[in-house]
Amino acid sequence: MISVGIDISKEKSMVCILRPYGEVVASPYEITHTKDSLRELIKRIHSLESETRVVMEATGAYHLPVLSSLKQAGIFVSVINPLVMKKYASTALRKGKTDKLDSARIANYGIDNWFHLKDYQPLDAAYEELKILGRQYSHYVRIKIESKIALAHIIDRTMPGIKKLLQGKRSDNPIKDKLADFIKEYWHYDNITKKSEDRFVSSYCQWAKKKGYHASEAKAKAIYAMAKAGIPTLSSSAASTKMLVLESVRVLGEVNQTLQTILAQMQMIASNLEEYDVVHSMSGVGDVLAPRLIAEIGDVKRFHSGSALIAYAGLDSPPYESGNFVGSKRRISKRGSSLLRKTGYEVMKCLKTSKPVNDAAVYQYMLKKEDEGKPKKVAKIAALNKFLRIYYARVMEVYRI
Repeated sequence: MISVGIDISKEKSMVCILRPYGEVVASPYEITHTKDSLRELIKRIHSLESETRVVMEATGAYHLPVLSSLKQAGIFVSVINPLVMKKYASTALRKGKTDKLDSARIANYGIDNWFHLKDYQPLDAAYEELKILGRQYSHYVRIKIESKIALAHIIDRTMPGIKKLLQGKRSDNPIKDKLADFIKEYWHYDNITKKSEDRFVSSYCQWAKKKGYHASEAKAKAIYAMAKAGIPTLSSSAASTKMLVLESVRVLGEVNQTLQTILAQMQMIASNLEEYDVVHSMSGVGDVLAPRLIAEIGDVKRFHSGSALIAYAGLDSPPYESGNFVGSKRRISKRGSSLLRKTGYEVMKCLKTSKPVNDAAVYQYMLKKEDEGKPKKVAKIAALNKFLRIYYARVMEVYRI
């Protein structure tokens, strides 16, 4: 048996080839992530006379060109969690870190764990695309949060208190935002107070009807009174004030549009999967969370049990025993997908809001944990554990038919 250890870097890698007992087939040497260089590596691996397995660490996107090229050539490739490799390297008596040493360690890991290595199996194209879209969706959600905070900071200086009056029930249209639309029209209290109350009320009602909002004269009068009493700390006469306010609104609108575009694409892809209807019908899961949940879990058939899915989410709490001591107060490991935990937590919040009557096993379990005195967040995490077990059972039932 021959182990090929590859230490992946950006646009280049270090390769070391070993046999058992430390016999060196090829000392560490560098390759680039180009077609010619990878073709030479594949040719060299195929020329080896014994069974050969390639071992590499998962390194974000850097290892993907090497991985895809080797798999297309029909070579056994095992992709190892970096944390596992780090713990393996920590057992060495002498410390040191270079690309050459790392490639040799990775090759040694392949020899020492030969019978535990698993050949990498790529995800189905639909799941892979959903995963990428889900990551980008989460990225733009973070940008949206930052954009809303930036907008809040600027309007607190031009229209203090306006958020309290205009924030209400969320529109069915996720791109529609009454506060942002109002700020775009009246970006400073001076634009309101320079009009008479009657004129502003009339102007507000015309604007609300045009934008599809409820034209409330009482709301218009409350806004006018707040504008009269408010103390803006940024002058409307400064050239930069209007620019900053309108740019903050524009950026938030662009991010909302991007999120809606990504979500629509995720819904289109997810709706073609066999498990979509089952997942979509689960309590707490709807049009938005169903594709995001499928994107984070991926192909459920790759998990051997519901417990494996729980561990993948980082919700497992490994046992801790020593002698007569048995640990009873254990926390979740968090060694798993943080985005899956976040998405699952959103499902639990939706359950708590909707209070389902049908298919309410998870919701009732959450209430039970709260009645036992558990903090609300702990109860939600416990319910999420149960939810994922039910998810696994129902989706696997689809594929067993």
